[in-house]
Amino acid sequence: MLKINFKEIFKNLLIILIIFFLDRLSKIYILKLAGLEKSLDIYLTPYLNLYLIWNKGIAFGLFSFNETYIYNFISIVILIVILAVLVMLKKAQGIKKYSLIFVFSGSLGNFFDRIYYSAVPDFIDFHINNFHWFIFNVADIFISLGIVLLIMSEITSNKIND
Repeated sequence: MLKINFKEIFKNLLIILIIFFLDRLSKIYILKLAGLEKSLDIYLTPYLNLYLIWNKGIAFGLFSFNETYIYNFISIVILIVILAVLVMLKKAQGIKKYSLIFVFSGSLGNFFDRIYYSAVPDFIDFHINNFHWFIFNVADIFISLGIVLLIMSEITSNKIND
């Protein structure tokens, strides 16, 4: 008999919605700050700036192309990956489940932007002196955190099983 745990489903959905809306609110705030000029360059600390760029590629601006057919192909691949993560999420437990929730939520936020804006607004510019890391957003933070946690859980579960 199929047992559905509505409390667990609600908790997972709540986490997904919180992450999605944190990402949306941060992007809306940055876009409002950018205003009509559609640009933003704010110095916050010696290591952190807010600098708005529009990413048409995948993570950290990789595979950015101006051709519509390539953009659409990348978007379809991203949608397939999001659906695969959702399927994996249904079977996951423990830290793996939360890792996949982070990846799913962040991916959903960036995919929303790809559809709504035809690009993803990235604005967090972390740097040390003249070395700048890739410019990213809140969704990217959760995707990266989820992947790191997933890798760590795989490493520790493999050590336990050996």
